[in-house]
Amino acid sequence: MNYFLLAETEFFRRINEAGDCNMETAYTAFATQVIELCSGNVDTNRTIIALAYIEIELQHHPVRNLPEEKREVAAYISKALSFVRKMQKFLAAPQVPPLIPIRTSSDNTTENPASPLQWTGNAIDLVELIYGINEMGCINNGNMPLKQLAPLLYKIFGVESKDCYRFYIDIKRRKNENRTYFLDRMQEKLNERMLRDEEMERLRK
Repeated sequence: MNYFLLAETEFFRRINEAGDCNMETAYTAFATQVIELCSGNVDTNRTIIALAYIEIELQHHPVRNLPEEKREVAAYISKALSFVRKMQKFLAAPQVPPLIPIRTSSDNTTENPASPLQWTGNAIDLVELIYGINEMGCINNGNMPLKQLAPLLYKIFGVESKDCYRFYIDIKRRKNENRTYFLDRMQEKLNERMLRDEEMERLRK
């Protein structure tokens, strides 16, 4: 693996030359390469080294010596540095543990036991939950894309892969002001339970 490949990008060439044209395009290409490095490389240790190198290069880049008319370059360096650090946190975060495979009708072996969890509600309700979890950013510090998160949650709940976005479109088309029917019912039921528990505790006193 080339540990210095991120320093060989068009983005680095432009910031080293303090160029001010097409910085957005070069920055986007740089960020894309960082993402591909983090998501496609099986050797996490080598990826961490490459990110550490580029972090130091960005952190100590002589941006303070740039004339005022070139300050846009400094802003892009700050963006790139922040993005690299975010991806470092993503790699350092605990990853989703291996999932129990779903047993299919054609699987007669005991090597792939069925998921102990089975979603018995409506599919559209599960999609509401998945989108809600994604928006809360509570999985891997919010760094897991929905297209990766949805299949994992489907597997956890023993559900065949669904067209998540199609259900989301149906949710968006709902006419009520509050379109999250399932999440709203969940909130109501949880509040009702807490009220019942408090009432029972009051009666015991």
